Amino acid sequence: MNPAEVEEHIRKLIEPFNKKGIAVEDATTFAGDLEFDSLTVMDFVAAIEDEFDIIISMNQQAEIETYGQLVSAVHKLQDS
Repeated sequence: MNPAEVEEHIRKLIEPFNKKGIAVEDATTFAGDLEFDSLTVMDFVAAIEDEFDIIISMNQQAEIETYGQLVSAVHKLQDS
């Protein structure tokens, strides 16, 4: 899957979690802009892992703060 396809899939997955309908850009932060709490993050990560058949480690999760970082990380994990 190319980066554009990865981004499109993640954009669809984020919709149900984006309760305030915030415009999601590469620099959008999960904690600040989208106001995801830890439970929402866990549910969202689980949805991504299921969709892409990958595992995002706790260390990787801690480093991912923005939507753009997430798209990049998922794309890299798919290739490995």
